[in-house]
Amino acid sequence: MKKITLSLVVAAIAASASTITLYQDLDTGAIYTKPGANRVELGDFISAKDVYVENEMIKSKMSKALKGTVVKSKVKTLKFSGKHYLGFTSINYEDDRDTVNRFETRRNYFQVKAYWNKKDYARITLDTFLQYKDTNSKDDGSWLVRLKYAYIYLDNILPYTGVEFGQAHRPWIDWEEHHGWFYRSIAKTFIEAKKGAHLINSADLGVNFKTNTEYFSSEIGVYNGEGYHSETANSNTDLSFEARLTAHILGTGKNKKPKPQEDSYADISFLMQYSTEHKNTNNDLKWYGIHAVYNQPLFLLAGMYLKSDNDNGEYEGKGWSINGEFRPVKEWSILARYDKWDVEEIGEEKTRKEYIVGAAYNFNKNVKLIGNIFGIDPDDNKDNDEEIRYMFTAEVKW
Repeated sequence: MKKITLSLVVAAIAASASTITLYQDLDTGAIYTKPGANRVELGDFISAKDVYVENEMIKSKMSKALKGTVVKSKVKTLKFSGKHYLGFTSINYEDDRDTVNRFETRRNYFQVKAYWNKKDYARITLDTFLQYKDTNSKDDGSWLVRLKYAYIYLDNILPYTGVEFGQAHRPWIDWEEHHGWFYRSIAKTFIEAKKGAHLINSADLGVNFKTNTEYFSSEIGVYNGEGYHSETANSNTDLSFEARLTAHILGTGKNKKPKPQEDSYADISFLMQYSTEHKNTNNDLKWYGIHAVYNQPLFLLAGMYLKSDNDNGEYEGKGWSINGEFRPVKEWSILARYDKWDVEEIGEEKTRKEYIVGAAYNFNKNVKLIGNIFGIDPDDNKDNDEEIRYMFTAEVKW
C-alpha cells in the first residue's frame, strides 16, 4: 500500500510541474520564450526555484505516506537478525523405554548490533532454552530466555587485530561452526556436546583478541572460564586462558565466514585452554587439540584430536572426531560425523560415542532443511544405554 501511495505522490508532482520552452536566434544567439523567424527550439526547461519547491513537496508527502513507527538510536546503524532451529525428533531407546516423538524448537536467537561506524559495534544476543524438570523449580518444562552474548567489538586496536570485551565468543566453537561443522541445529560441536567431550561452551565473560591475516588467524582470550550458563559463571574463581591458532594454507585467513559451496580452503588449527580451580574445585582444567579441515565446493573433510587433564576429574579424557560433506548437486549435501571420547575418571572408565548421517537441502538463502539419523552411546559400560534419534530440522535465519 505504501509503494502505491508513493508512486501516486511522485506522479502527481511530476504532472503539476510547470515548464517553459526556450528558443535561440541562429544569428545573434539570443534566447526567446516564443517561436519566431530564424529561431530554433532548445527544449523544455524548469526553473531552479520550481525544482526546489517541488523537491520540498516530495519530501513532505513521502514522509506522510511512509509515516509509521519511529526507531531512534544514538548510533548510526542498528542491525537486527534472528536464527531458529525448528524440528521433529523420534527417539528410540535400546532398553524397554517407550519411543519418544516430539516437535521441537531447539534454539531461537534474537540479535541486535549497534554500529557507531562501519566496523565498531555493540552486540546483544538473546537465546531461548528449555528449563529442565526440577522438583524444586516452578518452571518445569518452561521456555526461558538467556543472555548469550553482550559485548563491544573494537576493530584494529592492534595491527590486524580487533577485540571483543564482555560476554564474548570463546576462541574455538564459533570458528568451527563457520569452517568445519555447519549443523549446529542438529548437534553441537564435538568439544561442546554433553555426550561428546563436553569440555566448554561457546561464550564466557572475558576478553577475546581476534587476529586475521591472509595466512594466519588467531583468537586469544582470558575469561572467567566457567561458561556463560554455568552455575559458577559470575563467582570469584581464578581465570582461564584460551586460544586458537590457525594456519590458512590456501591464504584464506581474511575470509571469516567462507561459503562452503563456493570457496576452497585448507586450515590447520591448534586450540587449548588452561583454567585454574575449574568449576570452583581444586582441580585445574587443561586441554589441547589439533584440528584440520579441507573444503572445496564438491566436498568437505574435517578431523580433530583432543586430550584433557582435569586431575582425574570428570573432564579428563582423550578422543577424536571426524566429519565430512559431499555435495553432488547444487543446494544438496550429504553429511556424516563420528565422535569418540574416552573418559578417564578414578575407578571408572567410560567411552562416549556418537554418529550422525543425513542430508541437507538449501531451500533458499534463509531456510535449510535437514534430515538425519543421530546415534548416541554415552557409556559402553552400561547395558541398553544407547539411543537412536530420527530428526527433521528447519534451520531459519533472517
